[in-house]
Amino acid sequence: MTALVELDRVSVHFDQRRGLLGRRSVLHAVEQVSLTIAEGETVGLVGESGSGKSTLGHVIAGLRKPTQGEMRFRGHSLDRATRRVAQHAIQIVFQDPFGALDPRMPVSAIIAEPLTINRIGSQAERRERAASLVHDVGLPQDALNRYPHEFSGGQRQRIAIARALAPNPALIVADEPLSALDVSIQSQVLNLMRDVQQQRQLAYLFISHDMAVVNHLVDRVAVLYLGRLVEIAPRAELFARPSHPYTRALLDAVPRIGHFRARHRTIQGEMPSPLAPPPGCVFHPRCGKAQDICRVTAPELLPAPGRPAQLAACHFKD
Repeated sequence: MTALVELDRVSVHFDQRRGLLGRRSVLHAVEQVSLTIAEGETVGLVGESGSGKSTLGHVIAGLRKPTQGEMRFRGHSLDRATRRVAQHAIQIVFQDPFGALDPRMPVSAIIAEPLTINRIGSQAERRERAASLVHDVGLPQDALNRYPHEFSGGQRQRIAIARALAPNPALIVADEPLSALDVSIQSQVLNLMRDVQQQRQLAYLFISHDMAVVNHLVDRVAVLYLGRLVEIAPRAELFARPSHPYTRALLDAVPRIGHFRARHRTIQGEMPSPLAPPPGCVFHPRCGKAQDICRVTAPELLPAPGRPAQLAACHFKD
């Protein structure tokens, strides 16, 4: 598969200061992440709240520059010219559809906004494009002249998807796109995203904490913990046989009818602060398998035994 986006040891740090005279510290939101998204592929990015998922998504969507490392788009580093191309080719759908839509703008202007900003097409062509996309995402044509407050949450997310599709992107970063919706609506939006992908050969970075949803949509899964990539694998392999203890704990936390969660595999304790990440393996304070080496030496992201496509950062891979 042809690489669309490549992250090479990307880190995102934020300077923090406590109080007016407090000393500065560094928040390690994302640390040394290398990840590839291929043309037409769906990569799921999972982890607990505070693991750095949205920050990494914002880097890929061009909303934030990495502190260290490099992002490449279709094999090219992001210089000024390549960045302009990537701005069209990579779009984002946010978690809260109401907060992401300007309440003062009609739907026609909201959908055409990426085209207007980048001066793509005439006003008539942009309106025609908006009308076509309203149909494609399953909204009535009279939606074009209405405002966001007139729609349900699921309909607003359809508008957000239409806006992301306006410049014909190659990749959509979907940042928890279902979590603000009723359960009854989530499957409809998920089906829409799948249909749109098949029609347009889109790639997705699907950011979620819902492992059950991820299992239905993605091709590969990348697992983040405290800003570090701890496992990445094809979806079927990861769900059948997770290699990292953190991944196993995430899967064991998914409710299953007729099953009880294994107590020794639930995640213990709280995630440490990214202002003071633990030495060695960052997961060791919560890991039931941790040994002395885990407390002093950070494991590399390497293939699991007999599974070359499944990489895990653990000294004691399953």
